[in-house]
Amino acid sequence: MSSQAKAPSQPKIAVPATAAEALDPAWLSQALSEVSGGKAVTSVEQVEYLKTMATKIRFAVTYEGSDEKHAYCVKGLLDIDEGNAGLGSTCVAEADFYCKLAPQMQVRVPECLVAVIDREAQNATIIMRDVIDQGGTFCSALETFTADDAASSLSQLAALHASQGLLKTETWIEPRAAQIARMPAFTGELIQPLMDDPRGDNLTPEVRSGDNILAAMRAFADLSDNRPQFLLHGDSHAGNIFRTSEGLGLIDWQVIQHGGWALDVAYHLNAVLPTEIAEKEERRLVNDYLARMRASGVDMPNDEDAWTQYREGVAYGLFMWAITRRVDPPIIYRFTDRLGKAAMRHDTFKLLGVV
Repeated sequence: MSSQAKAPSQPKIAVPATAAEALDPAWLSQALSEVSGGKAVTSVEQVEYLKTMATKIRFAVTYEGSDEKHAYCVKGLLDIDEGNAGLGSTCVAEADFYCKLAPQMQVRVPECLVAVIDREAQNATIIMRDVIDQGGTFCSALETFTADDAASSLSQLAALHASQGLLKTETWIEPRAAQIARMPAFTGELIQPLMDDPRGDNLTPEVRSGDNILAAMRAFADLSDNRPQFLLHGDSHAGNIFRTSEGLGLIDWQVIQHGGWALDVAYHLNAVLPTEIAEKEERRLVNDYLARMRASGVDMPNDEDAWTQYREGVAYGLFMWAITRRVDPPIIYRFTDRLGKAAMRHDTFKLLGVV
């Protein structure tokens, strides 16, 4: 889990479609061949099964000639339903992050050992070392996240953003905000019933409006895609942050994209921090981020222009959680409430010309 990652091996084998295939000793023997030194996998033990958009399975194996257990985590489109069948390209993007980008930047990420990629079918599966087995923990919206924590995780985003020079060579990275905002599946009418559930209970009618959320997202996405471009995480909520003895790190790179820096920063701070802490600390944290970026030699807007961009940027995170279905409801409610209150606090919709 160091901040200087190594590129994973890319064995030319089939991408598994089910958990049973991914945990099959014969498949794992091929997938982990470079890791094991060519030794066959002799036993597989499933430790934890987690399914949201993609499926993550923590497991342990033994190799021939030893009883020592080795702990890993496999992630991919395993046991999927029709609703997730089109997400293979996001798995390819995440695999490409670990293969092409992580080794070139100082961002703390899990150690990805294997990336099995089928570019023709646009699907991929990755195998990482098990962060929990290594003593790490994953953050959550339901756990305390302090201003100091936010400063630490924001430093990781700054390291990512300061790697914007990679966009010149890694041309496969796209500006995805406007694409997401204009997907036919997302309309105000479809978003409204979701906002009418408890996730919108503490928000004003203007901010709870599906039409307004969509219009604000589209307006911000157009601004973001046409501002100076940065390499972005794209989904920087607390569930995609992990803790280690070395500090906080970032996981889940399926929505990697490029765009304006405020997309990540506004989403991140207002998702991870309780509202009462964000109200007191966000301006300082934004200024610290700007100072860190400038110290890295990156040209950033002045503090007032940056603050306006940050206030606009709340629209992205609010949209992402307004449309979320496949996460435990208490987490959805917490993130949407925080981001909705941030939109209220910052007059985000008014800034974007929506209300």
